[in-house]
Amino acid sequence: MDMSAELVDLNRIVLNLARSREFPGGSSRHGYDFIAPLDSQGRIDPLLWKKYRNYCRVRRFWAGEEDEIGRLVHKPGGAEHARWVFDYNPDADDDDEAGYKFGVHAFLPGEYVSISGHDGKRQTFRVVTVDPVVLSMALIKSFELEIKARSLTAVNDR
Repeated sequence: MDMSAELVDLNRIVLNLARSREFPGGSSRHGYDFIAPLDSQGRIDPLLWKKYRNYCRVRRFWAGEEDEIGRLVHKPGGAEHARWVFDYNPDADDDDEAGYKFGVHAFLPGEYVSISGHDGKRQTFRVVTVDPVVLSMALIKSFELEIKARSLTAVNDR
């Protein structure tokens, strides 16, 4: 596939921290921005994921912390035991963040999903946006380009 080709089977999904004791109104400064193929019901499509797995990236943004860049990975275990995780280091499992029942959840705006973080604590997130990916493959390969673009915009706005 050409580096400038568009990947129309993929979606960009943004999750924000839902309301909790610590954040009664939720938080748009804590969440995930990731790319995944979705089926017609809004669920992650494992067959399309296999086709596009190299482009299924995640950016974890957490106020006061550096952004983490990783991949959406489907871990083995059969139909009932397989799980989706955000993997930030392919050589270690202790950094994985597991999506709770990601295989059956619909990623539609307004829906809620849960993710177990590095510490194993499960938190709830709200699906804020789901948009078709119409970015170049070069941009999809690394969310770092987006982060750099935001930094440049902030510098130019000064």
